[in-house]
Amino acid sequence: MNRINLICLGVRDMERSLDFYKNIGFKTYTKENNPPIVFFDNQGTKLELYPLEHLAMDIDQSNPPTISQGGFAGITLACNMKSERDVDEMMTLVVKNGGVIAKQPQTVSWGGYSGYFQDPDGYYWEVAYGESWRFDDNDMLIIEDMNI
Repeated sequence: MNRINLICLGVRDMERSLDFYKNIGFKTYTKENNPPIVFFDNQGTKLELYPLEHLAMDIDQSNPPTISQGGFAGITLACNMKSERDVDEMMTLVVKNGGVIAKQPQTVSWGGYSGYFQDPDGYYWEVAYGESWRFDDNDMLIIEDMNI
């Protein structure tokens, strides 16, 4: 197993989350404003939104996991960009659509340019650029070694 087909985010308000992700550029075929589930097409994976309570019940109906009321769950999602300008433009778009900046874009210890935001449900996203990064024909980041 060497792939991730879906990344599912449990969301508290489907309509708000759907609007947020559509407004920052994620593509979906969903036409409803408040569907029971949403899939966004991405290059290499799909991003899924699913009601948080339903997701917990899907994991274990008789003893669902406790739903966190905030904090950091130890996972981040990332969007790798092709320039510092792309990072700044994405962060501006995120704020315009209700996201919250957790870390302003800046030059970071590994030599790249990176910032973090939180989506409407508090999921952390890194938006980053590295001068030496290369992308394949599908705009997927090529990682051949750890000298990112």
